[in-house]
Amino acid sequence: MSATRRVIPLVPVTDLTGGPGVEPSIKIQARHVNGRFARWRWAFVWLTQLLFYGLPWLNWQGRQAVLFDLEARRFYLFDAVLFPQDLIYLTGLLVFSALLLFAATAIAGRVWCGFACPQTVYTQLFMWIEQRTEGDRLARLRLDAAPWSGAKLLRRAGKHAAWVGLSLLTGFSLVGWFAPVRELASALPALTFGPWEAFWILFYGAATYLHAGLLREKVCQHACPYGRFQGSMLDARTLVVSYDVARGEPRGARARGTEASAKGQGDCVDCTLCVQVCPVGIDIRQGLQAACISCGLCIDACDQVMDKLGSPRGLVHFGAMQPAGAGAGPDGWRQALRRPRVLVYGTALAVLAAAMAWGWAQRPELRLNVMRDRSVMARQVDDGAVENVYRLQVMNASIQPRNLRLQALAGEGSEARPLQLAYREALSVGAAGATTLVVTVRMEAGQAHGHRAGTPVPIRFVVDDAAPGAAAQAQAVSTFLPA
Repeated sequence: MSATRRVIPLVPVTDLTGGPGVEPSIKIQARHVNGRFARWRWAFVWLTQLLFYGLPWLNWQGRQAVLFDLEARRFYLFDAVLFPQDLIYLTGLLVFSALLLFAATAIAGRVWCGFACPQTVYTQLFMWIEQRTEGDRLARLRLDAAPWSGAKLLRRAGKHAAWVGLSLLTGFSLVGWFAPVRELASALPALTFGPWEAFWILFYGAATYLHAGLLREKVCQHACPYGRFQGSMLDARTLVVSYDVARGEPRGARARGTEASAKGQGDCVDCTLCVQVCPVGIDIRQGLQAACISCGLCIDACDQVMDKLGSPRGLVHFGAMQPAGAGAGPDGWRQALRRPRVLVYGTALAVLAAAMAWGWAQRPELRLNVMRDRSVMARQVDDGAVENVYRLQVMNASIQPRNLRLQALAGEGSEARPLQLAYREALSVGAAGATTLVVTVRMEAGQAHGHRAGTPVPIRFVVDDAAPGAAAQAQAVSTFLPA
């Protein structure tokens, strides 16, 4: 008796357009829409790109206002100069940004993705170029389906040429944050960039072209890690883009002025405009989805349809995920902001901001490091005095050159006695500069004999600005061997 084997039949798929839950892999051609969320998105585009493209060109007291000079290991921020030892401020800024992102997500979902993420911003710019060169959504769909011709080739070539130009400008601007942008601009006509500048302009330009022009929403859906773990920061009171199922279903077409209840339908007329304007191609009516970037364009599209039908707005809205949650009105925002996790994020942000502001205010403009010369521990001179040799490094964390005064003191407070100093180099340091000098410190015989032989004597080096009224000062402690 032969055993019966159960086999699951393999059925070839011939249609990827009709089955529910099956999304065909087609190019998304988003429809243009106007509205308050679209205007907010463009406001963030202008704000972020004015900073990105424009700030490197801003001069401050004869120097590029913001410059991260990796070769010289100096970061210029207006009047301030940061050294590699100041990376703690970068760490604090990164932690603050992460906490701010978590707080924004807990309050209103992926609003960062929808409004300020560089991927979203540049995709929006590239889509605007596409709309200007190839037409609106229907024109682009027809162009996609049309065979290749001279007109199609001209439109596609114009679009990609504009994309390449914007990508190279973006790469050039990025390098302008790390190299003097005016020197880069002077090298542009002859293309006499250095090898690293040329590499990063082309590399970042190619990355911009690939991510914003070709991949677009696929980066958000498949490559962005934030979209994967955002769910852990949401709860029932988080405001997300939502579709009011109770009000909208059952959906169906109806004429303007016709009451939905008279036909036994919901307010949704199944116009699919919410899907057509979505830059990631999802249907918000299917519920919250990981691909949703909370841009709010579907809200703008639905509100316009509701206005034309004479129905109240809000069929698609920012609202809490819980069924009884309020929309994004005053009550909804108050509920979203009063949650314990949001209060914890807010407290952490306030404490970190206060600590960073205090640390920045206390940041010294003059810095002094002292190291004993190990080859000469102590030496006696003819008159019985004792000399020690030190190596001093003075750093000027400002954009103003300084002429400095140096003194060494033995003892504390009113009992501190000045010691004799001898050094050959002029004690001056340039803007954002550092200087190292060898200093000989002499203690007179009577003073040296007052200390036990071999016992180090604490001394203090003090350097300050010699200019009248200047308050910049730095101190460093060391020891003096009296014998």
